[in-house]
Amino acid sequence: MKIRKKGYWWLFALTVFFTLCAISTVIPSEQASKVSMLGYKAHCSFTPISTIICAIPAALVCFIRKRLFVTYK
Repeated sequence: MKIRKKGYWWLFALTVFFTLCAISTVIPSEQASKVSMLGYKAHCSFTPISTIICAIPAALVCFIRKRLFVTYK
C-alpha cells in the first residue's frame, strides 16, 4: 500500500503545470511573429528549446515526488 506524505499533491500539481507548459509550446499559432526552429509558426518561437526547458523541471519534480514523498508499506 502506498503512503503519500504531506506535500505530495503540491509536487504533483507542479509536475502537471510544467508538462502543460511544455505541451503548449508546440501548439501551432498563426498569430506568432516568427517561425519556430522546427519550421512552423508555433505558440513559442523557441519551440524545441523551450519544450526541453519545461520538460526537465517536470521530470525532476516527478522524480523527487516519487523518491521522497511515497513510501510503501
